[in-house]
Amino acid sequence: MIAVINQKGGVGKTTTAINLAHALALSGRQVLALDLDPQGHLGTGLGVTGKSTRGMDDVLLNGDSIDELVVSTRSTGNGRLDVVPAGSGLANMEHLAEGGAQRGMRLKTALKNVKCEYDSVIIDCPPSAGLLAMNALFAAGELIIPVSSDFLALQSLSSFMTTLQFVEKTSGRSMGKHIVMTRYQKQRRLAREVRDSLQQHFPDQLTKTSIRENVALAESPSYGESIFEYQVASHGADDYRQLATELTTERWH
Repeated sequence: MIAVINQKGGVGKTTTAINLAHALALSGRQVLALDLDPQGHLGTGLGVTGKSTRGMDDVLLNGDSIDELVVSTRSTGNGRLDVVPAGSGLANMEHLAEGGAQRGMRLKTALKNVKCEYDSVIIDCPPSAGLLAMNALFAAGELIIPVSSDFLALQSLSSFMTTLQFVEKTSGRSMGKHIVMTRYQKQRRLAREVRDSLQQHFPDQLTKTSIRENVALAESPSYGESIFEYQVASHGADDYRQLATELTTERWH
């Protein structure tokens, strides 16, 4: 289970979730993507639209089975990409009062009961440290943390790492952490300085692959397409393909 997460908005979480999930499927893996952000951008970015579409809101609030809500979106030869959209009522999860500490374990419990077999489960998370994010953290074994090329993103990352320490202490386990630089422009001195700082403080967590600034990455979700469908000959496609290769061959065992 891989959560794409950061408390700061605008760092490319959903872009990373969409394109990494599709890159993994194109490499022959069976991939399930879960939209845990009430904005529903992951589902929209993969062409799953409609306000009446049921999704993770029914899983977390009503206890419905994930299997019943899976939408098959892409078949890629040996691989496939399935999606469970957010659902229109997902924001209500943040206001859930009953259930005590078990409120944070609902996603983990639901994933245990998934009958379909997947090589990778990608969870797109909201930009907050609320109940939805806690569900993702308690369910995931690996974290992908997108960080944009500015110093405010560095400050946010420091705060987020404190949250992770709390979760790891509470759950009694350590999660794999993979920091991915996004919106990277090598020619900008600030971007290079941010990467150098990340390399200094998180040498084992920072991925070799950075995601370069690419207009096509911003445009593709509006067409319900990943970068591999919208503009396969682009820096964005090259970078996410390389990131998928790095993670599967060097970091995920």
